[in-house]
Amino acid sequence: MSVLFPYLVLLGFLAVALGFFTLLARRIRRRGTAGGGMSGAPAAYEEAFRTTSHASHYEIRAQAERKVPTDSPDGWRRWRKKG
Repeated sequence: MSVLFPYLVLLGFLAVALGFFTLLARRIRRRGTAGGGMSGAPAAYEEAFRTTSHASHYEIRAQAERKVPTDSPDGWRRWRKKG
């Protein structure tokens, strides 16, 4: 038994650590607090090492933020008035 004890302690520690990180990930996803940091880290890496993909990253973000006027159910665009 004394031979297996260090392995059991290590296995128990790893189980507790994985459980903690699983709960932390659930909480972060539920609250939505990881958005800025998770998109900023790859952007910083791309800025340093891949300049063309860094420029593409900002272009893709700018395209996602643009809003296209959509048709309403009656066929008129929202920015245009009837009459």
